[in-house]
Amino acid sequence: MAKVLITGISGQDGAFLARALIERGDDVYGAMRRGSTSKTGRLKELGIREKVKLCTLEVTEFANVQNVLNEIRPDMIFNLAAQSFVADSFQFPHYTSDVNYMGVLNILEAMRLLKLDAKLYQASTSEMYGDVLEKPQSEKTPFNPLSPYAVSKLAAHSLVVNYRQAYDMFATSGILFNHESELRGYEFVTRKITSWLARIKLQDAEAMPLGNLSSVRDWGYAPEYTDMMIKMLDHGEPDDFVISTNTEYSVRDFLFMAAQEVGFDLYSEGEGLEEKCYNRKTGKLVAYVDPRYFRASDVVYLRGDNSKAQELLGWKPETLAPEIARRMAIYDLKKAAVSNPGL
Repeated sequence: MAKVLITGISGQDGAFLARALIERGDDVYGAMRRGSTSKTGRLKELGIREKVKLCTLEVTEFANVQNVLNEIRPDMIFNLAAQSFVADSFQFPHYTSDVNYMGVLNILEAMRLLKLDAKLYQASTSEMYGDVLEKPQSEKTPFNPLSPYAVSKLAAHSLVVNYRQAYDMFATSGILFNHESELRGYEFVTRKITSWLARIKLQDAEAMPLGNLSSVRDWGYAPEYTDMMIKMLDHGEPDDFVISTNTEYSVRDFLFMAAQEVGFDLYSEGEGLEEKCYNRKTGKLVAYVDPRYFRASDVVYLRGDNSKAQELLGWKPETLAPEIARRMAIYDLKKAAVSNPGL
């Protein structure tokens, strides 16, 4: 049985990762920021809230990080704590950098000073590729970030490589492409789409405003990606791995796939900022492009190459975007129905 510390356990990835570790018999500690309200909803939904030992941790406070690591002395650390919403990073660049970069530095320094014999997983991101210089993107593709979020993540990624080489630490980074699930936050476009479609279907909600419908992403299923995090630390050597499905779909594709599951047959009219999406059966406007949801600089294409993970870790994704859209749409339809029992 390994003693495991997960920072950012209240998020989508933290919850799925905790469940996988508990199922294999590990002793799981979940680190959360101090707050006035509990954020354990995802843990409760997965039925594991009482199986996780929660602790208070603020990754930007070095003394706190050092004290927590010294008290728990984990065998494995999964650092999922982050300001992870790209749009917010333009509004809060200093906070984003403090959490995403300084937080990682604090963990690495605490591990070094405590001489902690632990394996570290750092959550890196495909957003580091930014304005892509190669298609598809692999571990060897140059990074070219386009947001404060991506810059902070790239700095942390480079720091992990540096500590691994300088101090012989078992420190691994997973360069994860977009990964979604029924537990995705509502601020992310996939969950915004499926939850809003459910409200349009069951509550006659107004049409949905979206950003660039032509943006392309490589979407995978979050529980499969958190399983890969464990495989990376179980691997014999610390290394960095791209985790992706090697497929590509546009935001428009995801919208249309999810809409089909709730019974809408969508078609679009116009291009760019003028694009609007209608339900063919009723002629009702379902979604439209709103310039408020465009970023100061935007990543328009991401598609991964997971060849290294397949070769060294024996991993291949099973759940692709059409099935993910279907599962999320069904889940949000059920949630919307429960909130309106008279329907």
